[in-house]
Amino acid sequence: MDLFSFREDKPAGSGARLLADRMRPQTLDEYIGQEHIVGEGKLLRRAIESDQVSSILLYGPPGCGKTTLAHIISERTSGIFVKLNAVDATVKDVRETIEQAKLNKSMYDRKTILFLDEVHRFNTARQDALLPAVEQGIIIFIGATTENPFHHVNGALLSRSTLFQLEALTSEHSLLAMQRALVNRERGLGFMTLDVEEEALQHIASQASGDIRRALNALELAAVTTPSQPDGSVHVTLEVAEESIRQRTVKADASTQYDVLSAFHKSIRGSSDAALFWFLYAVEKLGMDPMTFLRRLIVACSEDIGLANPQAMVQAVTAMDAYHKIGWPEARLNITQAILFAVESPKSNSVVTAIDKAMRAMDALGRVEVPLHLRDGHYAGSTQLGHVGYQYPHDHPGHYVHQQYLPDQLDGKQLYEATEQGMEEKIRINRQRRYRNYRPDRDGKV
Repeated sequence: MDLFSFREDKPAGSGARLLADRMRPQTLDEYIGQEHIVGEGKLLRRAIESDQVSSILLYGPPGCGKTTLAHIISERTSGIFVKLNAVDATVKDVRETIEQAKLNKSMYDRKTILFLDEVHRFNTARQDALLPAVEQGIIIFIGATTENPFHHVNGALLSRSTLFQLEALTSEHSLLAMQRALVNRERGLGFMTLDVEEEALQHIASQASGDIRRALNALELAAVTTPSQPDGSVHVTLEVAEESIRQRTVKADASTQYDVLSAFHKSIRGSSDAALFWFLYAVEKLGMDPMTFLRRLIVACSEDIGLANPQAMVQAVTAMDAYHKIGWPEARLNITQAILFAVESPKSNSVVTAIDKAMRAMDALGRVEVPLHLRDGHYAGSTQLGHVGYQYPHDHPGHYVHQQYLPDQLDGKQLYEATEQGMEEKIRINRQRRYRNYRPDRDGKV
């Protein structure tokens, strides 16, 4: 457990603190991005400026400014600001914080704001230990998470906090942060005589992908490692910038993986380009297992295509078999073929609706009896029990005979309804033909 202590005890050029730390915004006016929640007149900005912050959850991708917002709140509040990291904090740490908060409130009438970073790493037991103090107003809770809080945060704790969703920053935000650092003499690089090419700044901003800390660290590395000119100036070229920052590996947390998989499945219903992109992005960039997408593809072949094109299932299962036999990246070809085949197939969700109707019927009826003529008759005495009357379809014209197959309570109910999509159109027409040609009339004649 530690207190936020952002003191400026070192001069900017001493090298004791990285540029990204020195340039961390101290006020909302210095804060970059997230105008939708901290812009002029917005709720969170008003709460911070008036020191009336209530329990909140800050949810957004890495590097979007969650911790910086907590730092700004720590600078503005008149209360005690305590920071815990969910990776290291224990139930004991939480309870000690709560006890100290009770003491601060009763003896000094000072509120305690607890900032819990990476709250998604806080297990249920530790969240439960925190909940009563939040409910009773003993502490004001601020949580920060990169993962969907609806998946990882106690529902009761979530309901007692205001959720603010932060957006990923852009290269323009990184560029703005670097421009500020170049002119700031006290905390930035303004004490140096720096000549940074515009192309160099643009390259760093582009490679940082909105991660301001990464952009500032790269700019500082370029500035301090480049030999100075005879006049003492430092010239940072595009080549120097390219050496100072490399293409980053994208990190995928659990929420990101769920979101990409969801985008893949939804794209199967309407876009070959998007389905292919999300699949390759997930495997090549995020390092996800191709089997995750093969399993989802096979599910989609029944959920979204079904009998409209049964070959889609064959393609998907064959692609899975190919992946097991030849591995990645060669099987990329086979999987892509199966994905494109599925997306371009006619669509039908009749399999899903048939299951839903059957499940609802079962729930409504409870126990049912098998009609006598459908029961097992391969034993002596079955006739005496009335297990007679079954008609063998292959003995009839069209290899079909109309008879009761469902339980008595559902006789005549249709669970599967063929659509007019793809192969299902043929099924629908064949059903109509059988009904018209082979259904018995009132006298029982076909």
